[in-house]
Amino acid sequence: MQEEKLVVGLDIGTTKICAIVGRKNEYGTLEVLGMGKAVSDGVSRGIVSNIDKTVMAIRKAVQEAEEQSGINIQVVNVGIAGQHIRSSIHHGSITRNSKDEEITVADVERLTNDMYRIVTPPGCEIIHVMPQHYTVDYEDGIVDPVGMSGVKLEADFHIITAQTNAINNVNKCVRKAGLQIEHLILEPLASSLAVLSEEEKKAGVCLVDIGGGTTDIAIFYDSIIRHTAVIPFGGDIITEDIQQGCSVMREQAELLKIKFGKAIAEEASFNEIVSIRRLRDRPPKEISLKNLAYIVEARMQEIFELVHAEIIASGFAEKLTAGIVLTGGGAQLAYVKHLCELMCATDARIGHPNEYLGKSKIEDVKTPMFATSVGLVLSGYKALDERNMDYIRKKEHEDGHKLKQNKKSDDKQGSMFFRRMLEKTKKILIDDFNEKEEY
Repeated sequence: MQEEKLVVGLDIGTTKICAIVGRKNEYGTLEVLGMGKAVSDGVSRGIVSNIDKTVMAIRKAVQEAEEQSGINIQVVNVGIAGQHIRSSIHHGSITRNSKDEEITVADVERLTNDMYRIVTPPGCEIIHVMPQHYTVDYEDGIVDPVGMSGVKLEADFHIITAQTNAINNVNKCVRKAGLQIEHLILEPLASSLAVLSEEEKKAGVCLVDIGGGTTDIAIFYDSIIRHTAVIPFGGDIITEDIQQGCSVMREQAELLKIKFGKAIAEEASFNEIVSIRRLRDRPPKEISLKNLAYIVEARMQEIFELVHAEIIASGFAEKLTAGIVLTGGGAQLAYVKHLCELMCATDARIGHPNEYLGKSKIEDVKTPMFATSVGLVLSGYKALDERNMDYIRKKEHEDGHKLKQNKKSDDKQGSMFFRRMLEKTKKILIDDFNEKEEY
């Protein structure tokens, strides 16, 4: 049963590797059974740079999740990100044999599967094919063509590609950790499952996932994914700026960002000073929180400028009724929502992955930094495109109808065979009786 199905999400991020075990409860919400975390030393800007370190971190995170949940983990849904991700729009079409017969789910699947065979740039391969609107016999703007009549079925597809080497390295790390990959999912799409409501997707919304190495963007309109992009800046580059600007160690820079960082410098006071312990036999270093805020604000402004440029390039800038939803570890920075609204000139909110979460013993899972991990678990229960769920139900109905028809046909044939045998037996008995009478 669906409620008893267990799903594991594995987020291989730049700053952390996280494994979450979840299941659907009787109320239809996600119940987190266990979570494991490990520092990610082998990943840089979303790309695996050291296989052995990444494998060790995956094993550590998975082991911790197994101990908490009491589940033996073997199969996982894995997220992929990085600046190598590319998206583009392609047009596809098929010609059907009959215009009188209804378009079936099989026809839609054939058109979608054809798109996986398009020519991609060298060293890249397709990870997602997302249909936009369909066209049936030159009638366009159709959301779901199943059940319509027509000869020519066409559609525009949002194609997402990734570097083959990056995919192979992720696969290699997961296999070396003793696991199997069920689905490889683009991380902003996974995050969207956890933090966006169906109303927001329909109205038009831009998801901005500020991770450690990258900032991922996904734009939805009319419940369909319209644009994806990856900006090669995230929380780590802010840490590097603080490290250089304040002349402190990296660990200290990370703590300064988390505890005292503000995305708007005006909100910081000149009078606030924090003292940092330095190396042996050296006096403590005093850092002005106002200067710290200037460093953070400068980099966050750059990130939001690039986000705004991607929104404009997508062509959906005027259609984002639901504005922007910020998630990821970077969304926990103080005043980041206000800076986003100033830079992008639209409403914004912080997206917590509790939209579909039930009661959980692990409260940390409800913070924005675990949105991708929760989304990867939800991807085992929800489709990236809601039409896919409808197609699964329709296909099951079609298959059930065919099975019923075949059963009726088999029953009819069996009944005819039985009648023939009965007539033959009856004829043999009558002939035998007549012979005995004559004798």
